[in-house]
Amino acid sequence: MVERIVLENAVIVFGRRGCCMSHVVKRLLLGLGVNPVVHEVEENDEEGVDGELNSSNNNNNKVQFPAVFIGGKFFGGLDRIMATHISGELVPILKQAGALWL
Repeated sequence: MVERIVLENAVIVFGRRGCCMSHVVKRLLLGLGVNPVVHEVEENDEEGVDGELNSSNNNNNKVQFPAVFIGGKFFGGLDRIMATHISGELVPILKQAGALWL
């Protein structure tokens, strides 16, 4: 299920329900003009979703929440989103994935 959702959406954020870091990622993306799909994971479902995310990740990096997928591939968490935004690299990546048109 997770792999299908990731492939069908340009940007998707998986995060714990009520997590402030997931909220920051969502607000940053919305501020850039991206409308990300946000999948909030309940605490009792966390282990199963975490396992699916790690199995769909081709980079062999352990996926942690919040987990951002851009263009069908694991991009990273809050730290990677913030670093690429600050460096100016995030907008071109989002455009390439089809999440931004301007």
